Amino acid sequence: MRALVISGGGSKGAFAGGVAQYLIEHEKREYDMYLGTSTGSLLVPHLALNDVGKLYDMFTNVSQHNIFSVNPFVQHKKDGREYVSINYINSIWQFIKRKRTFGESKSLRRHIKRNFSEQEYNAIIKSGKDVVVTVSNLSKNRVEYKSIKEFSYEEFCNWIWISCNYIPFMSLAKVDGFEYADGAFGCVVPIREAVKRGATEIDAIILESENMEYNKVLGKNPFSLMLNLFGHLLDQVEKSDIAIGKLAAKHRGVKLNLYYTPTKLTENSLIFSKKLMTAWWLDGFLYAEDKHGKDSSTVAVKY
Repeated sequence: MRALVISGGGSKGAFAGGVAQYLIEHEKREYDMYLGTSTGSLLVPHLALNDVGKLYDMFTNVSQHNIFSVNPFVQHKKDGREYVSINYINSIWQFIKRKRTFGESKSLRRHIKRNFSEQEYNAIIKSGKDVVVTVSNLSKNRVEYKSIKEFSYEEFCNWIWISCNYIPFMSLAKVDGFEYADGAFGCVVPIREAVKRGATEIDAIILESENMEYNKVLGKNPFSLMLNLFGHLLDQVEKSDIAIGKLAAKHRGVKLNLYYTPTKLTENSLIFSKKLMTAWWLDGFLYAEDKHGKDSSTVAVKY
């Protein structure tokens, strides 16, 4: 049983799309299970449908407007680098309304349903493939994995959305009296879960460079510094997930193939730029091609 695992990583998910495109179209990999966290949860349903063209169009064209109904960020560029600072007006308005987050991501939930139809949901169910997304149950202080086989279309779309909710910048969701948020707060790379579900070979796409040895540029205001702090904490969770996943795979005799980003793609994965994400998709494709020893004679499909 073969599984594809995609980590969290915001806009860097475009790189994962390029890697997955190569594996599916050129290595002819067929997967029985697809597991994703955060941005990975947005990718895996379309990969299960083998609809890479639609996924490419959807992912490389996503913008802040498609994600935030209340955007807590102001983007600006300096010396060729993208930065974010706090949107004081929106954040103050959130406090006035007694909200617990700086922003709201209801637009993302609508975007998910526009791009993943009930017919596509039914096609996955009929195929027998399993699609699993990771969420963090903050009320019970635990990680949960939600399979498409266990929920209705509406419910599963909601779990995909919840898996992406990077609080306190996005919405805090409540389901059956429990409060949920981004799955990456508990598990960035769900390799061990794939092993537990019976995978015998796993391709895991990790949206971070392998050694992670670089100097971060820390924020110059409390808001951007908070983003840096969260990024640091999630890097530690990711390292732990990979180590535990490797041990679980070794213990069960599972073949584990890891695909890292060859370089640091961005310092802020909540910035969505069509130009950057299009380039990252191609980078992912070429990286996977090079990893498999090809001569770079093939070209990523331009959808």
